[in-house]
Amino acid sequence: MSECTIKSTMIKNRGICFVLSAPSGAGKSTIANALRASQPNLFPSISVTTRSPRPSEQHGIHYHFISQEEFKKQVKKGELLEWATVFGQGYGTPKAPVEKLLSEGKDLIFDIDWQGHQQIRKSLSQNIVSIFILPPSLKELENRLKQRDSDHPNEIKNRMNKALDEIEHWDEFDYVVINYQLEKAVQEIESILISERLKTNRQIFLPSFIEKFYIEK
Repeated sequence: MSECTIKSTMIKNRGICFVLSAPSGAGKSTIANALRASQPNLFPSISVTTRSPRPSEQHGIHYHFISQEEFKKQVKKGELLEWATVFGQGYGTPKAPVEKLLSEGKDLIFDIDWQGHQQIRKSLSQNIVSIFILPPSLKELENRLKQRDSDHPNEIKNRMNKALDEIEHWDEFDYVVINYQLEKAVQEIESILISERLKTNRQIFLPSFIEKFYIEK
């Protein structure tokens, strides 16, 4: 069997959904961006949100920024794989583009909270690999929220009050990574991606690949 044939067969495999969750400020979005930059075969799942874009964010790249009315309409029509209201703003994952990419054998990365993880695991249980990112300490989490200089002090206070509630769900995830240092955290998650892709049940081309050894005997 030629290398081209093997690759063609591999394309028929359904993709993997890599879910990243964390309390706000733990580095989830930064890590997701770094992974997308280093992993060309990892596609972003672009969420919808009703919040306003931050200075560095672009519509259609970081989020689809929509109105509260449009968000409610998508929820009602069942167009979202998961959705939640966080700090008064709606967040959700559009269903159609995710299903399309998975059916094409492409891997996706999701930047969602623990509520989204619970919902999406019910919908796509066989495709989910979930990773919870922890900060080194609550003090460091607060420092990081202040350093990103995009949240009002009252919003930072709200996020800190919410942090322990979010951290309580750490044991619902397949993996936990403590983000002491960004580069190390990214490397650890890259290792998870590689190992999950190499699991026997995900490499569906293997029976045909092994068969050629007996043919060549």
